[in-house]
Amino acid sequence: MRLTRFTDVALRVLMRLAVVTDEDPPTTREVAATMQVPYTHAAKVVARLQHLGLVEARRGRGGGLTLTGTGRSASIGGLVRELEGPGDVVECEGSTPCPLRSACRLRGALHRAQEAFYASLDPITVADLVASPTGPLLIGISSGRPATG
Repeated sequence: MRLTRFTDVALRVLMRLAVVTDEDPPTTREVAATMQVPYTHAAKVVARLQHLGLVEARRGRGGGLTLTGTGRSASIGGLVRELEGPGDVVECEGSTPCPLRSACRLRGALHRAQEAFYASLDPITVADLVASPTGPLLIGISSGRPATG
């Protein structure tokens, strides 16, 4: 299974925000630069994360992005399900429907594998993803200084 670029960026944005101190919240532009993604893509991701209640964005002087308590404790499996949306790993009913679709066992097996993938991510939270050594590395790249320790 392969995650969409949108989900990948969303997870990285959440991880970046999980190591931010309250006194200096980054802007969307700063997060995009740190995570090396286009600003427009990061802005769409941030808007979706705001809509989900995972991120707060404040405009103007002293503004920036902060991770909410819900965002910090969010299940990665739940987030990936939400961001990826419904759908099967393979397309059986597309513009050229598969001739095996009426009696195929592959579709069900792939669906079970997809659910097992999500289930393996369910107990992991955003906070878990930034435990050492990841958190210090994120802080280092965000500040432009190498991480220590």
